[in-house]
Amino acid sequence: MKNKNLKAIANTIRGLSMDGVQKANSGHPGLPLGMADVGAVLFNDFLKFNPKNPNWFNRDRFVLSGGHGSMLLYSLLHLYGYDLSMDDLKDFRQWHSKTPGHPELQDTPGVETTTGPLGQGVANAVGMALAEAHLAAKYNQKEAKIVNHYTYTMLGDGDLQEGVSHEAMAFAGHNKLGKLIALYDSNHITIDGETKLSYSENVKGRFKAYGWHVQKIDGHNFAEIKKALKKAKKSNKPSLIICKTVIGFGSPNKQGKSAAHGSPLGADEIKLTKEALGIPQKDFYVSDEVYEMTQKAIEKGVNKEDKWNEKCTSYKASNEKLYTEFTQVIKGQLPELDIPIFESGSKLATRSASGKVLDYLAENIPALVGGSADLSPSNNTRAASQEAFSKKNKAGNYIHYGVREFGMAAIMNGMALHGGLIPYAGTFFVFSDYMRSAIRMAALMEQQVIYVFTHDSIGLGEDGPTHQPIEHLASLRAIPNLVTFRPMDANETVIGWRVALERKKGPTALVLTRQGLPIIDRKKKGVTDCQAADRGGYVLVQDEEFDTILIASGSEVEIALKAKEILNKKGIKVRVVSMPSTDIFDEQSQKFKENVLPSKITKRVAVEAAASQSWHKYVGLAGKIIGIDSFGASAPIAVLYKEFGITAEKVVEVVESL
Repeated sequence: MKNKNLKAIANTIRGLSMDGVQKANSGHPGLPLGMADVGAVLFNDFLKFNPKNPNWFNRDRFVLSGGHGSMLLYSLLHLYGYDLSMDDLKDFRQWHSKTPGHPELQDTPGVETTTGPLGQGVANAVGMALAEAHLAAKYNQKEAKIVNHYTYTMLGDGDLQEGVSHEAMAFAGHNKLGKLIALYDSNHITIDGETKLSYSENVKGRFKAYGWHVQKIDGHNFAEIKKALKKAKKSNKPSLIICKTVIGFGSPNKQGKSAAHGSPLGADEIKLTKEALGIPQKDFYVSDEVYEMTQKAIEKGVNKEDKWNEKCTSYKASNEKLYTEFTQVIKGQLPELDIPIFESGSKLATRSASGKVLDYLAENIPALVGGSADLSPSNNTRAASQEAFSKKNKAGNYIHYGVREFGMAAIMNGMALHGGLIPYAGTFFVFSDYMRSAIRMAALMEQQVIYVFTHDSIGLGEDGPTHQPIEHLASLRAIPNLVTFRPMDANETVIGWRVALERKKGPTALVLTRQGLPIIDRKKKGVTDCQAADRGGYVLVQDEEFDTILIASGSEVEIALKAKEILNKKGIKVRVVSMPSTDIFDEQSQKFKENVLPSKITKRVAVEAAASQSWHKYVGLAGKIIGIDSFGASAPIAVLYKEFGITAEKVVEVVESL
């Protein structure tokens, strides 16, 4: 497109963005004003999309990592035919509108990921590019490339200062994710003022060291923007285009200043800015000519999807079995699973049981892609059949993320968002702290991401309090729409994996032991089949006319069972409830919960080698909790459990005190 036409589109974006922020009386006009030129070129001349089908699988992905500049994205989506009306733009930042303050995946067609927490959008984009590379290597044939698209991300100084961007972008360079293109809004301004207050690194040098292709351009020069994007698409490395821009471009009194970043320009300044840019003095103005120009890009996108569908038909004719598998993975369909169960009579750490389950799953679920933050042998996350993903083997289905827990979690979000993959990865449970923000985003976006957290308690022993999780179960249980599942033995671990694989609308955390746990004999009289574990909590075993309930999760169920034996000898009748997931249990009907925890039984004790915070609502005011509300210590496991009072004898003592 001619530069004068691109300028008209870019200025229209500026006008819509200014007006949207002003009408809402809150928002961030600086980024949209500064990056409108880049956005216009990208959407009009490069981005492959079909607004009539926003979920077309082979579309290019665009991630606005600096989500505060959302009016830029909303303006583009409106102009380029997505189901986002002018009234929606006028409803910016209002209750239940399609244009929330930061882009939200479920609210707005064309939004690829929820962004706002800086740096994470960048990492999501890396995950999307990884997914494209993996699926292309796995399914493309010489005669037909049915997976062939780019991932673009727009980011700013704040994104690059966040540590997660270092983790993700170093990973992208190492793995040569050549279809990832990052457009860096380099305007030298943050909220506090000029970036020199806190930021002076050589970005070009940093990215070259990562193994990226790097260019530096004038972000307001259409010819340079086009040329840079063409070069980036030809590179076999991920590309960074450093776009030198002016924040608040066009605003006579605020451009180039931090004042343009995060508050409305004001009616008087908008008037001056529109005058300077040649925009008519009308609110939310779009000319017929601009709509006609963007319509051509819309038609082009429809045609591209039609051609892709033709290519898929040709592909299917010569690769029917492979095409069937491809369509199943992009639809998220699971094959029939018959996960082997474990025989009782021995001890097995739940991390080891998980590893054995994964040996089966990796061979039977084509979409499953694993990984670990440099702890594969400890997490037992690499199945025997899996090959490592690398720049030379992008068809590999096991990812070595390195010691990059936050980056790993955010990259997995991008993989899940892309579609066609079910990502899982592991680390020590205590390091879920590093990942928590990305876990929260997965829950917010309802993405199927699976976390394998091992070494789940003081049971890891001598490594001591730095590695012993205490508050982490309570912390994860506090995240809405995250299921935390802590199984008591190998067969509950099987159920945990079933839950994670069948749960399409949110992430699951499997919390697993380092130490061996007895595999309960489910055929023994009075013991319940563990299938009930998929309801979060269930009666494991009980005496007739019981008057005491012991509730436990994970490794502490064994302690509750031992305590029951001692209490029975003292004439006290007991029900033991295994509760691997309080999240799932809370979702059950009131009738079911009452059956498991009858309200008339007030003598209750919960046992968990972790912070007691999770358990108050289950034991009630009359009950007691045996937990750990301090940090751990370095010692052998038997000593730790005894010294912290997580023993059957302690349970008996507390029951008797009731």
